[in-house]
Amino acid sequence: MFKRSEVLNVSISEYAFGGKGVVKIPTESGFYIVLVDNAFPGQVVKARIVKKRKKHAEAKLIEVIKRSPVEKISDFQEISGAPYIYVPINEQEKQKKISTLEIFRRIGNIENPKKYFDEFISSPKHFFYRNKMEYSFSSIEHDIVTGKDVDDSFALGFKRRGTWWKVESLNKNSGLFDSQWESIISDVREFLKSSGLPAWHPPQKRGFFRHIVVRKSFFQNKLLINIVTSSVGLDYFKTDDLVFYLKNKLGERLAGLQHTVNDNIADRSKIENGTCSLLYGQSFLVERLFGLDFEISMESFFQTNPICAENLYAKALDYVFEEKLKSNDVVMDLFCGTGTIGQILSVRNPDVKIIGVDIVEEAIKDARRNAERNQINNIKFYASDVGKFLKEYPEYIGKIKTVILDPPRAGIAPKTLLKIISLQVENIIYISCNPSTQARDTNILINEGYLLQKISFVDQFPHTGHIESIAKYKKVK
Repeated sequence: MFKRSEVLNVSISEYAFGGKGVVKIPTESGFYIVLVDNAFPGQVVKARIVKKRKKHAEAKLIEVIKRSPVEKISDFQEISGAPYIYVPINEQEKQKKISTLEIFRRIGNIENPKKYFDEFISSPKHFFYRNKMEYSFSSIEHDIVTGKDVDDSFALGFKRRGTWWKVESLNKNSGLFDSQWESIISDVREFLKSSGLPAWHPPQKRGFFRHIVVRKSFFQNKLLINIVTSSVGLDYFKTDDLVFYLKNKLGERLAGLQHTVNDNIADRSKIENGTCSLLYGQSFLVERLFGLDFEISMESFFQTNPICAENLYAKALDYVFEEKLKSNDVVMDLFCGTGTIGQILSVRNPDVKIIGVDIVEEAIKDARRNAERNQINNIKFYASDVGKFLKEYPEYIGKIKTVILDPPRAGIAPKTLLKIISLQVENIIYISCNPSTQARDTNILINEGYLLQKISFVDQFPHTGHIESIAKYKKVK
């Protein structure tokens, strides 16, 4: 019906899981479905076909031609990372709940997922909730006022939707990140432009200024900034002037300024792709959750919406403590990373025995350091593969009653899930940032003798299609 790369103007009639707008095109054999990323019911959009199947196609949103009747235009600048910034939060949450329950029905083979639904947890802050933001430079700018592309420009902001080479300069708040920082970012752009050094030219892989990454501590109310450049023109980059400028703009809120030199042609801002130096202040922030302090460097993994993360962890721990723990029972925090969940569990119940397990040794070192910093003594951390854990530490055989899972977005590999099942624990509490993979794993857990008891959803990322879920499973005796 359609060709790949074909551009369509279509009306969105429904919302599907993950922030996909549904287009239904009538044919002789029924409806042909087109799924458009980041579109919302009621909109008319321009979209490009990227995948074509027999009964459906997938498309990327290019632009919104006509707004949905429910949208309310605000003073925030619409960016590609927040496609629903003009959609009222109650409308966003309603669609997220319905579509995520449908995913558990369709992929998880749960006949009536509403039966297990416990709670929808809203983000305490619907705006300015993120603790990290990455901004890109480009000498190819898409002017959002005229709709035209400007070559040989100096843009600083976010990639134009559907492109990797064009940037739309951020001229006012996006509504997601720190209000003060985004109110001065256009001034920062003009200051850096005045240096005479060029913005990065993505197609030609040349230029100087590449990215600015900013982290925020809500606890300290401070910012850690990393400016990423190439080495071409480095001798003309006056870093002392930049430090002075940002200190003048941000005052005591500037916790630190780093400079990463990255000549890798790949469009990434990560520090490991270059060499990093500290120009001012400290190279880390401190964030506080449940009275615990966590050091966060520029590259540390930490919950992007830490205020909402407290609610997510509180619900997960509610599920843990619904089961009475005896003195010898052990709770395993699997994929523990830097040990956040295990430490919060310890604060909530200092008498429970906790072990944190992760295959990444560096993460375990960070977890031990954080536990020492927080003076937590009833938790032990192990760098180990879950399949080998009981062989390496047989003292835990038969003692692990509950496992808390918080895997990466890709979910749990099937072999790893079977290793977890082989532990034969009574309760599994599964936190997921991708409910579609959790629904898939739910089907496996049910087939292996676990009953789904409860599901809760957490809206950690307002104005996007993302939703997180927490599920509780109990072993059939």
